[in-house]
Amino acid sequence: MLSLAVVFCPTIAAGRSDVTETETEAVEAVEAAEEPLTVSLRAKGTFEVKLSPLETYNQAAGAKIGRMSIDKTFAGDLVATSQGEMLSGGSPAQGSAGYVAMERVTGAMQGRSGSFLLQHSGTMTPNSQTSTIAVVPGSGTGELEGIAGVMSVEIENGEHFYDFEYTVPSRP
Repeated sequence: MLSLAVVFCPTIAAGRSDVTETETEAVEAVEAAEEPLTVSLRAKGTFEVKLSPLETYNQAAGAKIGRMSIDKTFAGDLVATSQGEMLSGGSPAQGSAGYVAMERVTGAMQGRSGSFLLQHSGTMTPNSQTSTIAVVPGSGTGELEGIAGVMSVEIENGEHFYDFEYTVPSRP
C-alpha cells in the first residue's frame, strides 16, 4: 500500500498562484501512483458439476492419468456457469490421487458481471483430502476485472457447496 504525506491541500491550493510547479507535479504523481481501493467480499451457494472423460495424451499402460471436461452451474451469490478441464492421477483403488484443473467462470456475482479463471490443485489419501482453488491473477473481465480470491468446496450428502472469499476494486 502506498503511504505518503502531503503538506498542503491540493483542492485549496489549486487556485493559488504561490503553488509551485514542483508541488503540482508531486500531487499529480501521487494521484497517478494511487492503487485502486479494493473491497473484500464473500459469496456462498451451491453448484452442480458434470465431469466427462476426455482422451488423455499419455496412454501408456499403467500411466494412471485421466483427463475430464468440467461443466458447472453455480447458484446463490454467484449465478454462473463454467467450463474447464481436469487432469488426475493416482491409485483410486488404494484411495490416493491428485488433480489439477482450470475452469473459466462466466456470470454475475453480487451485482457484478464478467468472467474469471479458477485454478485447482488437490490431493487425497485414504485419511485426508486437501485442495486449493484460487482465481488466476489478471483473469477477471467486465465488472470482475481485478478480482482475486480463494474458493473452498464442501460436499454434503452429494450436494456441492462453495464459499468464495474475494476482493474486487471498489466502484467509483
